[in-house]
Amino acid sequence: MDKIVTAAVLLIGDEILSGRTQDTNLRSIAQFLAPLGVEVREARVVPDVHETIVATLNDLRARHAYVFTTGGIGPTHDDITADAVAAAFGVGIDVRADAMAILKPWYDARAQELNEGRLRMARIPDGASLILNPVSAAPGFQLGNVFVMAGVPSVMRGMLQDVERRIEGGAIVHSRTVRAAGAREGDISVPLGELAKANPEASLGSYPFMRLVSGQTEFGTNLVVRSRDKVLVDRCVDAIMHMVRSLGVMPEADPKD
Repeated sequence: MDKIVTAAVLLIGDEILSGRTQDTNLRSIAQFLAPLGVEVREARVVPDVHETIVATLNDLRARHAYVFTTGGIGPTHDDITADAVAAAFGVGIDVRADAMAILKPWYDARAQELNEGRLRMARIPDGASLILNPVSAAPGFQLGNVFVMAGVPSVMRGMLQDVERRIEGGAIVHSRTVRAAGAREGDISVPLGELAKANPEASLGSYPFMRLVSGQTEFGTNLVVRSRDKVLVDRCVDAIMHMVRSLGVMPEADPKD
């Protein structure tokens, strides 16, 4: 059987829960992992509360091959993720020489003091390996199956460059979308349900949309097929195309891989 490898994303920060900051890291991580054969199955958002981070991380890392955390590894008092990760694994944490060796030249080159706040970013749990940060130097780290990443999207994406070599993926999930402008979900719900029932190894999703065309609101539906079986995906897409055409609507489909 194809190997199934799953991941979870833990988004940490009061600013996300308050709505002040809109998260984009979940999408970036999911898009990064999909071609590697790792499927994001779960995502959670938690506040900057030590006990909550520890409990949530321990739950997720026990049930998924990989966990990615974002946020809370900066220089301020509310950046508590590194301490929470250390507590979750039951290890110590302190300023590490390898992290200092990265931070000191960065700040020296900019004539900036490596003050107490910035030194917090060199505090790494015992036994963790550093994740390089090509954007702003301050490293993330990997401990066990947990990757601890920055919350700033551009920095987080930069860190992913050093993560790919550490991932052991499984079977890739193939996905194709059929766009049916003019077909509403209610028009296709019954035949789509029958198709899904007949193909349990595929995931069929229906996502309605609205858009303005020549000043008029046009309703439509995006129909997404996902499976580790590429042949099955293509077969379901063909069936959906036929189904949509039977409604008098001309569908558009993603090309085959």
